[in-house]
Amino acid sequence: MTDIAYYTSEALTLLHSLIGIPSISREEEAAADFLQNYIEESGIMTGRSGNNIWCVSPHLDMNKPTILLNSHIDTVKPVSGWRKQPFTPKNENGKLYGLGSNDAGGSVVSLFQAYRYLSATEQDYNLIFLASCEEEVSGKNGVESVLPQLPPIALGVVGEPTEMNPAVAEKGLMVLDITAHGKSGHAAREEGENAIYKILPDIEWLRTYRFPKESPLLGPIKMSVTQINAGTQHNVIPDICNAVVDIRTNECYTNQEVFEEVCRHLTSEAKARSFRLNSSCIPTDHPFVRRATALGKTPFGSPTLSDQALMPFPTVKIGPGKSSRSHTADEYIMVHEIEEAIALYIQILDGLKI
Repeated sequence: MTDIAYYTSEALTLLHSLIGIPSISREEEAAADFLQNYIEESGIMTGRSGNNIWCVSPHLDMNKPTILLNSHIDTVKPVSGWRKQPFTPKNENGKLYGLGSNDAGGSVVSLFQAYRYLSATEQDYNLIFLASCEEEVSGKNGVESVLPQLPPIALGVVGEPTEMNPAVAEKGLMVLDITAHGKSGHAAREEGENAIYKILPDIEWLRTYRFPKESPLLGPIKMSVTQINAGTQHNVIPDICNAVVDIRTNECYTNQEVFEEVCRHLTSEAKARSFRLNSSCIPTDHPFVRRATALGKTPFGSPTLSDQALMPFPTVKIGPGKSSRSHTADEYIMVHEIEEAIALYIQILDGLKI
């Protein structure tokens, strides 16, 4: 086994620097500039598209499959409640505090150090490291815009905080806007058609309906009405009522299939904002998953969304840190988690045949 202490030290130095550069989604340019310079100063050529940075292992052989190592450099905005400075990295009792330390800076730096080690030796696959942007907003200028510029990918390893357990399935997301149309009138008289009342049966159906196919890893599809808006003033019968529906899909259905099923049951007008963010899954007997399991890690289904949803090839989500720390005040990652991540990425990937 290689000197993990060296790669851990390199990873922590890089993570300190990235925490100190604000990289809110769609404002990642400074962080991308720094990371690109860092990679090139280590003697590795880079590609760049927008604020996405990547590098390809030497001696690309199109007869070999290609593995993509990906995580994101963007962060959410700091939430209220931070007692520490979100953009000032701070080591304390084995924890490294800072915005993006856990989600997903720890994965970015761990994957890159694993890439450095693995690309220095002959493998049965090509290896690409990609640090992408706009993940937190599922933006179209992120990983989705880069994939057409890369060789065909046989496996994507997506770095997100999973305690280094492999997420072999991930829920997708679809947001619907539904609209009920009524007729305005004076609230004091028996006139008009109240759009609020017209939408109520649809809301009740969304609350109670269960899709027949349930995933053993992800469970059932979950539909939640999360916003509702109607009316202009107290004495006017509302002629329009709008609601927003958050739908978390499993791998048993495409988003398009879920949308069509919903439309068959609603009387209100329904529009999907996007069908892009589908659920994903990978067989538990995939060589990557088998190796992770043999090393004591437990495959699971993830309810949270990542850039896996935008990758039309087999993917597994695995990275240091805990999902429960993401998007919270005083976000942190443990130093030993980064050390473990680098070692595990190398153990799983070194000599892997897919």
